[in-house]
Amino acid sequence: MKKFAFVLVLCLSAVTSASAQNAEPPQLPFAAEFHETQAAAKRGDAKAQFNLGMSYLLGRGVGQDNAHAAAWLRKAADQGLADAQYNLGVLYDTGHGIAQDDTQAASWYRKAADQGYAKAQYNLGNFYENGRGVAKDHAQAATWYRKAADQGVALAQENLAILYALGQGVAQDYAQAATWYRMAADQGRAGAQYNLSAYYALGQGVAQDYAQAAHWSRMAADQGNAKAQLYLGWSYAIGQGVAQDYSQAAHWYRKAADQGDAQAQHNLARLYDLGQGIAQDYAQAAHWYRKAADQGYAQAQYNLARLYALGQGVAQDYAQAESWVRKAADQGHAEAQYNLGGMYERGDGVTQDYAQAAQWFRKAAEQGYAPAREALGRLNFHDQGGAR
Repeated sequence: MKKFAFVLVLCLSAVTSASAQNAEPPQLPFAAEFHETQAAAKRGDAKAQFNLGMSYLLGRGVGQDNAHAAAWLRKAADQGLADAQYNLGVLYDTGHGIAQDDTQAASWYRKAADQGYAKAQYNLGNFYENGRGVAKDHAQAATWYRKAADQGVALAQENLAILYALGQGVAQDYAQAATWYRMAADQGRAGAQYNLSAYYALGQGVAQDYAQAAHWSRMAADQGNAKAQLYLGWSYAIGQGVAQDYSQAAHWYRKAADQGDAQAQHNLARLYDLGQGIAQDYAQAAHWYRKAADQGYAQAQYNLARLYALGQGVAQDYAQAESWVRKAADQGHAEAQYNLGGMYERGDGVTQDYAQAAQWFRKAAEQGYAPAREALGRLNFHDQGGAR
């Protein structure tokens, strides 16, 4: 039985909310300056129109009013002011003060992006990636992400890395993906930090380096990234890239488990089960196995069944054991299939049924599980359940 399980999964999901790039205006006039700004705006001064629009948007020196904000931003945007074009795009994107309209948002983002406005370039790339207001086009997404990434926009760097990792809109290139992940990671993007750690762990796009994998996972884990916390816990559990330390493994597993990560919940339960890094506590083991089992995690279902069968941390209950081991067996868990077969063979928690025993032994045997082959041989020898 394996002590721990871990599957390294790249977090290949783009930051899809274009509106995450919110309006960031320059210093705005307060009440004493408001009338002067208003007068200049009425005379057609584009910067004054922009400032007035942002004053209304943020309620600086005047009552907050999204409709007035949109009206003044449009006047400045129509004069070609990139700041206004971008922020008007944000209003159309989010539907603040104006009817939400992806097509209009994309149009205004493009006007600002064509003038080199980095956040507009990112948002336009995001629109192309997700088919918002424009036809979905990963090549165009990559083009606009790159323009923003070259100007240091971390979200664009991370999403461009994802496109290279997946080969969407660009030729798949793990080295390029790693390069852009590092740029975003250096700016503190937790998702990029975790993916960079995965690249180092797998030797994908970079030379395999478990110490670097642990380093970048810690950076992401410290920001609350559950996948990084899980990986870091696993690294401590097996001593990969860091000195083996079960107490540290338990610490990081718990952080990910508290965020609902099923694998971390299972692995934390396993530490309680074995008394590694924390005091052995079957009740806590059962508690965390159940959380993971309720999410469909097969190994946790199997281990919870084992605790019910043995009466460890829970009252002995063969019916509960049968219920949980069946859930794992139905997912193809070979040990669970073998043990369910054994329950049918002995009549533990179920009506004794050699045919059912043979069926479950056979499923496990077909996966190469040696004890199941032996069990089938035993039934065959006694001519039970049609094992032959």
